[in-house]
Amino acid sequence: MSERTSSVKRDTLETKISAAVNLDGTGESAFDTGVPFLEHMMDQIARHGMIDLDITCKGDTHIDDHHSVEDIGITLGQAVSQAVGDKRGIRRYGHAYVPLDEALSRVVIDFSGRPGLCMNIPFTQKRIGSFDTELFWEFFQGFVNHAQVTLHIDCLRGHNAHHQIETVFKAFGRALRMALEVDPRLGNAMPSTKGTL
Repeated sequence: MSERTSSVKRDTLETKISAAVNLDGTGESAFDTGVPFLEHMMDQIARHGMIDLDITCKGDTHIDDHHSVEDIGITLGQAVSQAVGDKRGIRRYGHAYVPLDEALSRVVIDFSGRPGLCMNIPFTQKRIGSFDTELFWEFFQGFVNHAQVTLHIDCLRGHNAHHQIETVFKAFGRALRMALEVDPRLGNAMPSTKGTL
């Protein structure tokens, strides 16, 4: 299998973003986005997904974090889609349950080629520090639309909002890792009865 890496740039009037990914990495990450809490969460994706991530964003955070968070999700989705290519030989499906103290989340992903997000996180706070918890929907919706995956996210329990979202991002990283693994039994076959994804 060829090297599964990509580099994507996305420039709009609101944000200028570059994202580099290595799906077969070691969990290394570098971020400069102006949104520190999101960087902390994306580090969970890298470490638990064993995906190298290098993401920079210059955005209009003087207004708020919305455009940066959404556009980072979009650009990351584009980079992952480009790196995975035609999806031949991958496991396709991934899932993970991850606890953190009282919190427990489940994430299930399918590299189906059909964007779909079902997300249920009953946040116990509207903000984590200065970060608006509603923006996590924007991040994952941007990712889903551009990676063309079906993604189910459920926080099953938890009363600390930081713990709630951290379990989601750790589980997301683990689910990505499982779905993107090369299955030696598949060889170069497409993991679909349709013959395409």
